[in-house]
Amino acid sequence: MAVWQNPRRIAACLAGVMLAACAGAASAQYQPAQFDLSALPSYQPEQLALGVVRIYGTPLEGLVGRWAAEFRARQGHVRLHAYLINTSQAFAGLVTGQADIGLMGHRTWHTPLEAFEETFGYSPLEIKFASGSYDDPQGSTPGLVFIVHKSNPLASLTLQQIDGIFGAQRTGGWDGTQWSTAAARGPEGNIRTWGQLGLSGEWVNKPIHPRGSDVTLSNWADLIERVAFKGGTKWNPALYEGPRADIAWKAQGKTRDQQIIEGVESDPLAIAFMFQRVVNSTQADVKVLPVAVKPGGPFIAPSAQTFFDGSYPLRNGAYLYLNRVPGQPLPPRDKEFVRFVLSREGQQIVADSRIFIPLNADQLQAELKKLD
Repeated sequence: MAVWQNPRRIAACLAGVMLAACAGAASAQYQPAQFDLSALPSYQPEQLALGVVRIYGTPLEGLVGRWAAEFRARQGHVRLHAYLINTSQAFAGLVTGQADIGLMGHRTWHTPLEAFEETFGYSPLEIKFASGSYDDPQGSTPGLVFIVHKSNPLASLTLQQIDGIFGAQRTGGWDGTQWSTAAARGPEGNIRTWGQLGLSGEWVNKPIHPRGSDVTLSNWADLIERVAFKGGTKWNPALYEGPRADIAWKAQGKTRDQQIIEGVESDPLAIAFMFQRVVNSTQADVKVLPVAVKPGGPFIAPSAQTFFDGSYPLRNGAYLYLNRVPGQPLPPRDKEFVRFVLSREGQQIVADSRIFIPLNADQLQAELKKLD
């Protein structure tokens, strides 16, 4: 009863209801992308799978359930045991020997890899089974887009410029669990004014106001660190960071994502990394920039298709991890299950789920080769 006697809480509740209603309407109107999977190989069993495949990790029960049902229709002598509580259980299960496959909605981080390698003395087998979502309201592990104020004349970005804007000088970076000085760079690589990005006139000496979320430890920080910072973990100290798990902000009927977008809409000097689905759901009046891997291009605009064909560089992924002793084959039941996931049938299940984007033919073949 006290809630309804507090005007501020009333406003917060109404804002939350309106936000949920808008999100629901956007989801209902969304037309899922269609992906051509005709070039992917159909699953053909190579070995008889016997026993139990134990899968631990990210709670993707619907996806794993459909994989299990379709796989058992083709390999009737195998059963699947799934313990899908949270992502951390993937490597907990592998390290303790309780799991055959670790399922993760994102690429694993440095610490779980260290734990695995300290336990077994070698690296786990990493299989990418999907790309992260683009703008689907039902999607997960979204890739990143970079946004600026609508009046900003900047037309595009390169990975080196993203590093210069959001990163800082560093002595090296992580390549898996190994420290490498190949990623080192000095302060001359920092980009702190719009003139350094080629803008002229009144923009030349204007400071860049970078914004983003969860750079301390998140899938999105890890993506930028791996792809743009080349394994480095040092960020621009001027970054305005909006932690997405900020409960106090949610109590006001908003999210940190909205706050970041509103900051860009109101500040011509701002630039931020964000999710396209949030840009869409908030109907943000911002400019989304194409990104190039190398100076000079090609500059690729983010889209469901460029996420699928792999040309847009700041896309995420979802992974399976297995404990394969170097020089030894995987157990047939585990190998056959992964082969099914990496088949046309398995990838169609991924596409139908709308959680992730399926692999294209080239990506899938690269993953299949890891099983040899």
